[in-house]
Amino acid sequence: MKNARLGVVFASLLALGGCGAVSALNKAAIPLDAYELRAPSDMPQAGRSLNRALSIEPPTTSGALDTDRILVKPNPVQSLYLPDGRWASELPAMWQTMALRAFEDTGALSYVGRRPLGAVGDFALISEITDFQAELGDDDTATIRLRLTARLVRESDARVMARRVFSAAVPVEGTETLTLVNGFNAASDEVLAEMVAWGLQGMGLRLSAS
Repeated sequence: MKNARLGVVFASLLALGGCGAVSALNKAAIPLDAYELRAPSDMPQAGRSLNRALSIEPPTTSGALDTDRILVKPNPVQSLYLPDGRWASELPAMWQTMALRAFEDTGALSYVGRRPLGAVGDFALISEITDFQAELGDDDTATIRLRLTARLVRESDARVMARRVFSAAVPVEGTETLTLVNGFNAASDEVLAEMVAWGLQGMGLRLSAS
């Protein structure tokens, strides 16, 4: 029954004249709507500011994620891209921008940027995204799965001060593109909030509850 349902879902979700494989979808010349994920709008504010500079590097990703396409997995061994939507920028660049804004919005640091402030900064955030996809389930549902490994590195001697794996699994009802994108936003908000609190603690500051 599940295989039959998936056939129906992708007949409509990936309606490109019968194209279902990633290689076929990538050949489509139809312009795609662009979707942009944003940093959480309710980041807690720091009670004080640290005289610390943080540079945030774009995360590394696997080949299937190193793109502006939105990844969907109908089963554990198959990957497809949505035919009618894409990210506004490639995933590593989009995630770097979201992380930068999330740290900035707390008001906790004197500097947050894409590169060190001066020749050597104080800390760098290095990360790897291994999951960022919509996994189809039964009865027109999906789970948005995000998994990211982050390392907080001291710039002066390249010492890894802290390491943590963050993950989120957000269930969504429906497989329409906007529904899936909203699920991606919810998963990103969850991981970003946890990562910012962890990163600031590693630099010596705890955020108050929002």
